Amino acid sequence: MLFKPIRLGNIDVPNRFVRSATHEWMAEPDGTPTDRIGDLYEELARNEVGLIITGYAYVNPKGKSDHLQQGIYDDRFIGPYKKIVSRVHRHKSKIVMQIVHGGRQTMLSAQNPIMLAPSAVTITTSGITPEEMTEAEILNTIEDFANAARRAKEAGFDGVQLHCAHGFLLSNFISPYTNRRKDRWGGSTEKRTRIITDIITRIREMIGEEFPILVKLNATDGFPPGRKNVLDSPECIEIAKILAANGVCAIEVSGGIAEAGDELFRTKIDRPEEEAYYRDYSKMIKEAVNIPVILVGGIRSRAVMEKMLAEDYADMISLCRPLICEPDLVVKIRSGETDVAKCVSCNLCSDETGIKCNYDFAE
Repeated sequence: MLFKPIRLGNIDVPNRFVRSATHEWMAEPDGTPTDRIGDLYEELARNEVGLIITGYAYVNPKGKSDHLQQGIYDDRFIGPYKKIVSRVHRHKSKIVMQIVHGGRQTMLSAQNPIMLAPSAVTITTSGITPEEMTEAEILNTIEDFANAARRAKEAGFDGVQLHCAHGFLLSNFISPYTNRRKDRWGGSTEKRTRIITDIITRIREMIGEEFPILVKLNATDGFPPGRKNVLDSPECIEIAKILAANGVCAIEVSGGIAEAGDELFRTKIDRPEEEAYYRDYSKMIKEAVNIPVILVGGIRSRAVMEKMLAEDYADMISLCRPLICEPDLVVKIRSGETDVAKCVSCNLCSDETGIKCNYDFAE
């Protein structure tokens, strides 16, 4: 099944491999995408990664999260992205832009001294308390996301992915831990999900019904079991059902926020039992929705990949670190050259000079 085509909305993807969105540290300081980013994506496309999801692109400078992060907040970015998309489309791969607002993970600076979030909940890891967004700021953010999707479409992308995971703004809204509002944007599951469904509606109004919208969804905040008023199952299943009912064409299941501890980018994944650590969430969501489900999280071996698909945990396999280590991993798996990625999950690839595998395999 790994090499069987699949359809996401109106996207025909040639196989079940996804390059999960990964911050590359390769854009210009103002967010302009560079030829280095094009080189990276074209190499993945040339090596048969079926669906490439870009590094997260911020929809407003007030929602920038990191240095040299890609931006999509201005029409002047359309031209550079168009060149990158055309390079990917020389091959059979499809490419989707992930769009984001940093929320509680916004990078503060002299130019951007205020962090916006659904509620003024102090961040335990930094002691910073963000400002609660006003109604006007929420509505403007919805418009920012819609315009970002419009720009992505004009640049030729095959779709967009709304980043609703990992402690960024849309993730902040759906979690009861970070959203404690009492107005129409907080409270019930439906109200906390409303900003996402309103973004989808606004995108449809702006560019039509056919442009594919995917979501990367936090299935859990990642706190220890038993903690109350945090995002986890079964509520994540209800959120997934709401998104599917509102026209999302695929859900990538992930989890974790920085305040919960070592949930993101787990290390020392060296046994099959440690792979696919969001598999149970993915299976529950897949059983509840009628759209494709994409699973990310420490997947390294062909046997686990095939198990996830054959046993209905997911419809597609999403990889991040293994494709940094081996951009040609899909070709190697298809040819039988390897059944296990070389990646040792050391996280040394998080390199502010540009992502790359920095592990010394000779040691």
